[in-house]
Amino acid sequence: MAYAFLSPTFAFYILFFTIPLFFSIYLSFTEWGGFDLGDIKWVGLNNYQKLFSGETDFFHPILTNTLYFAFGTVAISFICALAVAYTISRLKHEGFWRTLYFLPSVTTVVAVGNVWSYMYDPTSGLINDIIGKLGYHPIPFMDRPDIALSALIIVGGWLGIGSSMLILTAGLKAIPEDLYEAADMEGAGLGKTFMTITLPLLKPSILFVLITSFIGGLQSFTLILVMTKTGGPGNSTNVGGLAMYNQAFSFGNWGMACAMAVLLFVVIFIITMIQLFAFKKGGVEGYQ
Repeated sequence: MAYAFLSPTFAFYILFFTIPLFFSIYLSFTEWGGFDLGDIKWVGLNNYQKLFSGETDFFHPILTNTLYFAFGTVAISFICALAVAYTISRLKHEGFWRTLYFLPSVTTVVAVGNVWSYMYDPTSGLINDIIGKLGYHPIPFMDRPDIALSALIIVGGWLGIGSSMLILTAGLKAIPEDLYEAADMEGAGLGKTFMTITLPLLKPSILFVLITSFIGGLQSFTLILVMTKTGGPGNSTNVGGLAMYNQAFSFGNWGMACAMAVLLFVVIFIITMIQLFAFKKGGVEGYQ
């Protein structure tokens, strides 16, 4: 009876996840235009050879940009989310502040990308308007290869603060108050209390936030597409998700797109395992 009730979920999982996953791995060894299954041509490791030879710029700059974007957005969102969560947990009307900071997370990425594109505009954008009033020349953020990716990282990091803050707030609430009372009675300051009580007991929440944020950062696509259209200027903001999209839908090369997806999966898996191993060595509860 249990399997009967679970069968719709199993069917959905197999149909929309398991089968596409193995089909994508199979396609990575083929050439295919994406329409007629009869046109699939087996090419073996040819797609991977092209990726490793540098013919597609996958490892540099595409994978480099992807890692830079992921690490940058995670650093910004995690540090800001931890500071916000720790602060609002000690404020009155905590629910109001938590909702206020979480709102950007439920806003569509397309809307966020368009708003920030306007803010970065060199002629009419809010940011450059402030820079102009300070007596400096406007900065074409999205037109300069040296700063375009950094400008995107700021947006991605800001966008991730809300969801990370919510998880970290829940972790803070799970820490027993009597530990803080005991630390206060012993004369421990705010900094020592944070380092010896809050941070160690918050490690499971931190682990979850870092892993999910890194995975999300490495899979980023919509924000880059909305704000840059093609991953420009040049290839300075081209990331894995956008490169796969272009290979499949712009160039009609589904085999190469799937090969990129497989390699990106391997990168995500390795980084996730490193994080799990690091936190296991640090003694995270539940990962002993």
